[in-house]
Amino acid sequence: MKNTLGIARRQFVSYFNGAPAYIVISVVLLITGFFFWQQFFLAKVSSVRGMWMWLTWSMVIGAPALTMGLVADDRRTGTIELLLTMPVKDGEVILGKFLGVLGLYAVLLLLTFTYPLSVSALGPLDFGQVAAGYVGMFLLGGALLALGLLTSSLTSNQMVAFFSGFILCFIFVIMDKVLPLIGSEGMWPSIIEWLSFDYHRQSMARGVIDMRDVTFFLAATGIPLLIAFRALESRRWR
Repeated sequence: MKNTLGIARRQFVSYFNGAPAYIVISVVLLITGFFFWQQFFLAKVSSVRGMWMWLTWSMVIGAPALTMGLVADDRRTGTIELLLTMPVKDGEVILGKFLGVLGLYAVLLLLTFTYPLSVSALGPLDFGQVAAGYVGMFLLGGALLALGLLTSSLTSNQMVAFFSGFILCFIFVIMDKVLPLIGSEGMWPSIIEWLSFDYHRQSMARGVIDMRDVTFFLAATGIPLLIAFRALESRRWR
C-alpha cells in the first residue's frame, strides 16, 4: 500500500508541474459552466441537474485527455521498463496511477461546487440532492478514468490512447440514448440500458443513491483496471 500511495502522490503532483492538466480542467469547467448556465436561465428552475449532464459529456473528452499519458508515455520513453525493475508490483503501479488521476478529478469536482453555491444564492436548492449528484459524478468519473487508463496501458502512442479512450467513454455514456432506435422488446434493450454509465448516474442526480448503481460503477472501474494490470504484467514477461 505504501508503494501505491507513493506512486499516486507523485502522479498527482506531476499534473501541477505542466500545463496540460490546467488546460483540461479549464476547458471542462468552461464547457460545463457555459452550457449549464445557458440552460439554467432558460429553464428558470433552481436545480443543478443540468450541470451533471454537461459535466458528464465534458469528461468523455476530459478523462482520456488526463489519462492518455499515464502508461503510454512511460512506454514511449522507456520509463516503464525502469519502473518494472523496481520492487513494486504491477498492480501497485496501475492502482497508484489511477488514484493519482482520480485525485486530480476530485479537485475538478471541488471547483465545480461554485455552481451549486451560485444557484443556491438565486433560489432554494436541495443540497441533499446535490450531494447525491456529486457521489454519482465521482463514481462515473472514476469509471471513465479507468477506461482511459486501460487504453493508455495498451499502447505507447498517446494520441492512440486518447482516441481509443474517447471512443470507449463515448460508447458507454451514450448507450442508453440509442434505445429509441432499437425498440424496447427483448432482452437487449435492458442489457444496453444497464451498461450505460449515464443511466446509472441519472438516478443519483435525482437524489437517490442505489447500491445497485454504486456496485455497477465499482465493477465498471475495477474491470478496466484489472485488464490494464494484465496488460502491464504481460509486458514484464516479454
